[in-house]
Amino acid sequence: MGFARGALFGLVPGHLLATGQLPHWQQVLPQPWLAAAGVVCAIAASVWGRAAARLARAARRIELETLTTGTGTEAAELARSAFNKDLHATILYALLSGGLVLAAFSTSEWFEALLLAVSVPAVASLRYAPRFLAEARLAEQRSRLERRAEEVLAQEHLAPRRWSARLAPESLPTYDGFEIGWVYEPGTGMMAGDFYDVFPTGPYRLAAVIGDVAGHGIEPSITAFQVKYLLRAFLRQYRDPAQALEELNKALTTMGRPEDLASVCTVVFDTEASTIRHASAGHPPAWVWQHGDMTALRATGPLLAMDPGAAYYSRDLPLQAGDLVVLYTDGLTEARSGGQVFGEERVGHIVRRDPGQDTHLICKSLIEAARDFSSPLVDDIAILAVRRV
Repeated sequence: MGFARGALFGLVPGHLLATGQLPHWQQVLPQPWLAAAGVVCAIAASVWGRAAARLARAARRIELETLTTGTGTEAAELARSAFNKDLHATILYALLSGGLVLAAFSTSEWFEALLLAVSVPAVASLRYAPRFLAEARLAEQRSRLERRAEEVLAQEHLAPRRWSARLAPESLPTYDGFEIGWVYEPGTGMMAGDFYDVFPTGPYRLAAVIGDVAGHGIEPSITAFQVKYLLRAFLRQYRDPAQALEELNKALTTMGRPEDLASVCTVVFDTEASTIRHASAGHPPAWVWQHGDMTALRATGPLLAMDPGAAYYSRDLPLQAGDLVVLYTDGLTEARSGGQVFGEERVGHIVRRDPGQDTHLICKSLIEAARDFSSPLVDDIAILAVRRV
């Protein structure tokens, strides 16, 4: 049996062990590599044992939470399953370590019986294999569900930003003869209905539009999307922005959502006629810098969807090189600091300080002033500045 053992492990030649021609240390420890392997297995048993202890604590904690809240049953089962597997590995390595160490110090054939004890957890593995596989499938299913939940949460997180990008895009086209600046600052709440748009309505006409739909959430955002693109169609169809607002108002009132009141300000630059034509549906006043003076372009009709028969009118101003128009949503003027609001006069004052600076800087200076006045900014803010060059 001893010769077979030496041949089995390939560590000590059988004839040397039989004739006693071994060094003294090797007579005391005839199989040193078995001892080394036993130490490695002991370390592995320690690692698996520590992991099993942690999982046992986690399983007990989850089970207590399950008793309290009535939820988390699957999590408790998975924790208990992981503990059982780690405990199984701990026992396996511990038995293997003991057998190898005893075998290293003994020439007795009894060590083979100790090593046979390793078959006990191996048999247990076969006995509980279906249960282990079922628990593994459960863990895999749970992992897929968690991954799907993470994907859904990621989509929910990205959806407001993607929708806002449709309403208030990060980039706008460039148009010859005009310098355009814009900025959009999301608030701290849910999706809002702020939007802006700049587009040609004819060979010599450029429309600048800004608007806001009352409320927060997906419904006002959908209405804002409809308003933005319906107004594109109506402004291309009608030269007068007031008539476009009247048609838009009729369309909104037929949608059956009277709570989605919308304010819109439209400014059409006509380079052939050298005019600025303005119409506003209940929107905060736009500011125009002309001839060294500031003028407020106030609303020329009520909020959209308030009255299906509402009338709107336009006002015309001369258009010259250097003229500047600044439009914004009410999130800017209604920014609060204690009992005070930012207000439209403060907007006009900031623009008046340096109306010749870059239009992007004008928009950013208004946002920075609002942040300094009220932090955090609760409502969404959209700002659009257009200069004739």
